[in-house]
Amino acid sequence: MHTPLMPVEEALSKLLALAEAAPIKDTEQVALAAAEGRVLAHELVSSLDLPPWPNSAMDGYALRLADWTGEPLPVSQRVFAGHSPEPLLPGTCARIFTGAPLPVGADCVEMQENAEVLDDQRVRFTEPLRIGQNIRPQGQETRVGEAVLAAGTRLGPIELGLAASLGCAELTVVRRVKVAVLSTGDELVEPGLPLGPGQIYNSNRRLLGSWLQRLGCEVIDAGILADDLEKTRDCLAGLQEVDLILSTGGVSVGEADYLGIALREEGELSLWKLAIKPGKPLTFGHYKGVPVIGLPGNPASTLVTFGLLTRPYLLRRQGVAEVTPLQFPVPAGFDWPKAGSRREYLRGRLEQGSALIYKNQSSGVLRSAAWAEGLVEVREGHTPGKGDIVQFIPLSELLG
Repeated sequence: MHTPLMPVEEALSKLLALAEAAPIKDTEQVALAAAEGRVLAHELVSSLDLPPWPNSAMDGYALRLADWTGEPLPVSQRVFAGHSPEPLLPGTCARIFTGAPLPVGADCVEMQENAEVLDDQRVRFTEPLRIGQNIRPQGQETRVGEAVLAAGTRLGPIELGLAASLGCAELTVVRRVKVAVLSTGDELVEPGLPLGPGQIYNSNRRLLGSWLQRLGCEVIDAGILADDLEKTRDCLAGLQEVDLILSTGGVSVGEADYLGIALREEGELSLWKLAIKPGKPLTFGHYKGVPVIGLPGNPASTLVTFGLLTRPYLLRRQGVAEVTPLQFPVPAGFDWPKAGSRREYLRGRLEQGSALIYKNQSSGVLRSAAWAEGLVEVREGHTPGKGDIVQFIPLSELLG
């Protein structure tokens, strides 16, 4: 009986629901310098006004507009950033520098380019002035008690800079997701070892290990599983402290599928046939309560299914709300004459504003992704030609 293929949106929805049902609740305090890529556990609330006081946005002169009649004003003080000024003397102006606190009584700053210092050191202003010009008011950026970062925010350079501006030396973050990565099959050999007949080097474990580290995960290298049931059972028995078992090579119902057999002995596993290319077979289940995701073994299939499905699952388990990668429409720079029944993600790059695709889109060709800058989406049943609009997902959105 023919089983319809599961749409990509349905598979992602299922995975996100499963992630929300098993959130990572443990948290830890980390220094700002160690918080890059981590997920904020609690809302960050400002404990001070930013800026804490009105300050000058320019190098120039601070004055009270009511004191200026068009005549030059004497300079009564100089105010540098990091110094506390005296109240402004009536009928005078203050030489002031960018970021310096505004003297009490001043309500205007004129930039030095529009001021002329006379021989007697008085200052003539050559342009019309208005109250509040070139002044950053207290609390312009944030006020005490205002939420500035939501829980579930992934912390990057900008977020860490904002936290530092509020005086935070540490942040409370979700603990790292522990992911055990394993590969299956006697045909796989680790790089550096000699190849035997019918063997290939294992690229997927290095691909996924590096990618998971970029996502802030703690990676447990579970090695290559030989085609042996007892060794497979022993390996899985040692993975009870992880949050996810991530395998490549497929978990099927074949008689040589020892990983599938072992998983079904102590848990449950369902095989999803996805309407996606590359990467139709994907599995999800549990082994003694530990979630398991089985990705297809071909390198390009691993890349696409991890990037579009497993990555959002891992981020959502950490409480990240927005897990959809940025994508944008671009004109196709190629012809795709054959409509497919699965949504295709072609390895491509942008040249002169159009999407070009690698000449070989085989699921076993990882070189296509090294050449590419992103994934070009071709919808089911569509045959885009040159100039037709397709969606482009930058690899930078998926890898980080």
